[in-house]
Amino acid sequence: MKKNILLIGGSYGIGYALAEILKEENTVYIASRTAENLDSSIHHIPFDANSDAINLEMLPYPIDGFVFLPGSINLRPFKNIKIEAFENDLQINFLNMVKVLQTILPNLLASKQSSLVFFSSIATNIGMPFHSSVAASKGAIEGFAKAFAAEYAPKIRVNVIAPSLTDTPLADKFLNNDVKREKAAERNPLKKFGASNDIAEMAAFLLSDKSNWITGQVFHVDGGMSTLSVII
Repeated sequence: MKKNILLIGGSYGIGYALAEILKEENTVYIASRTAENLDSSIHHIPFDANSDAINLEMLPYPIDGFVFLPGSINLRPFKNIKIEAFENDLQINFLNMVKVLQTILPNLLASKQSSLVFFSSIATNIGMPFHSSVAASKGAIEGFAKAFAAEYAPKIRVNVIAPSLTDTPLADKFLNNDVKREKAAERNPLKKFGASNDIAEMAAFLLSDKSNWITGQVFHVDGGMSTLSVII
């Protein structure tokens, strides 16, 4: 039986790559601002996580898988960050996710066992300059995911993916010329930065029954950056 999978965001980047993986064996719903390039088999729901309340009437019942993809990369020296920037990053990365999750919770609980996938960052695991705002908001996701997983086990599984720099439209300003791309690859133990499909494959695994004994975990899909040193 096909699963109903809801992606918040998914018309480009990791979400789009994930939808392409899932669409053959699942019924995929994408709630996003745009529907560019989406396959006709994918159900699109117009939705802006920053301003809209998601319409339950347009969602499947039950929801067997849920992925929240919107995020921000706001890097600057701490002394130059206004409190509004911290609030904005927390809203985009965490609070909007909580708002959607509270709305769809009955649909998730109607599933035999639903699986949730959230996204953090390598910056929550290792200290990185200029990452104070994004690390704080992503750290909230990791703490919340573990608490939520404990509260709703065994009915709902919750896992988090923490990537390092990945080639997506959100990260374009860090990879928008050959010099930046070369330097980004050189900093990584595997000598390359991530691709959308690298992250999407892990998310697809966590949504599947192949991972049905995994919950409350943070997976560092980061080319080894969080654990390996290449300094000799």
